[in-house]
Amino acid sequence: MAASPPSILILGTRGIPAAHGGFETFAEHLALFLADRGWQVGVYCQDEVPAVTQRFRSEQWRGVELIQTQVASTGPRATLEFDWHCIRDAARRSALCLVLGYNSAVFLPYLRLSGRKILTNMDGIEWRRPKWSRPIKAWFWLNEWIAAWTSHRLVADHPIIADHLATRRPRSATAMIAYGGTPVPSAPEAPVRAMGLEPGRYLISIARIEPDNSILPIVEAFSRQRRGMRLVVLGTLADDNPYHREIKEAAGDEVLFAGAIYDAGIVQALRFHARAYLHGHTVGGTNPSLVEALWAANPVIAHDNAYNRWTAGEAGLFFSDRDGCAQAVETLIQDDAVAAKLGAAALARAKDAFSWPAILEHYEREALALLRTARGAEIAPLDPAMGSRQG
Repeated sequence: MAASPPSILILGTRGIPAAHGGFETFAEHLALFLADRGWQVGVYCQDEVPAVTQRFRSEQWRGVELIQTQVASTGPRATLEFDWHCIRDAARRSALCLVLGYNSAVFLPYLRLSGRKILTNMDGIEWRRPKWSRPIKAWFWLNEWIAAWTSHRLVADHPIIADHLATRRPRSATAMIAYGGTPVPSAPEAPVRAMGLEPGRYLISIARIEPDNSILPIVEAFSRQRRGMRLVVLGTLADDNPYHREIKEAAGDEVLFAGAIYDAGIVQALRFHARAYLHGHTVGGTNPSLVEALWAANPVIAHDNAYNRWTAGEAGLFFSDRDGCAQAVETLIQDDAVAAKLGAAALARAKDAFSWPAILEHYEREALALLRTARGAEIAPLDPAMGSRQG
């Protein structure tokens, strides 16, 4: 009797095709990679509706099963409801469960008691973010512990996250697998010029506009004097948000608030033609936006912390305060040789540490190892010539 192909379910994102963030982009890359190699792949997709008429509906997309899951609520409640129904459905299927994030890990014991193997990407240390209230921090802290001990295996996307998880579980329970990115060898100038920008004559920041992403000190540092270049800030600004109002008030006339742009082609062009990328994140692991900047060969100006130093490596100038940020901005604007050196270092770092094929293969190895520990599992071997599974 032929061995069955391996099967995996991906939970914890809003779904694919990717349209929301780093986890969705990763889920899309992994799902397509595994499907191409002969896996049976299912991805849960959140479908917010006025009223639930069909809780689950399956669609096929490029060889991947999209499990459309209806929820009739919005906001955090919708996320919890969606995660619970995904867990409930996954418990009835015979597949490895890859869970992205731990914010709803309170439901994972049900999945484990149902006999499913669980591989969890633990993302960042969410409960340390200063924006959260104490009750929300407590919720994240509790869910982190539950995920750490309910999952059969953990994934950390950064060495610092792996160190942190070693305080929860033995280090041997965690695999360190970074986030990947896609090379950007070229990009059209038209989207850049359509925004009134000149290629190579602006710096860019792409982030949620929150205090722990240092947007205010970046804007203040840039706006201290006229630069002869623009600063483009991508991200949603709300008039009723005091922090957002403070950022707008601090901005000089060379700062362009471009809002949130979700068109991947436009964002890619903005990255590629930027003089430098500013990254103010102070918490988290391997940040997808920073990885994408490295693949675009962007010199990096980043907040000085262990997360960013490991990710950017020799591609970055680092700051810890407004003065340091202003100095780094001036250096990269005025010194072409430094900019060229850091740009080359960015691409070298991306190729060395953040290549999708190597990262996706690592996930596959982890998934296969877990499946092979399942009682009675017979997994078809990889055909090295074809890159697919034989059964």
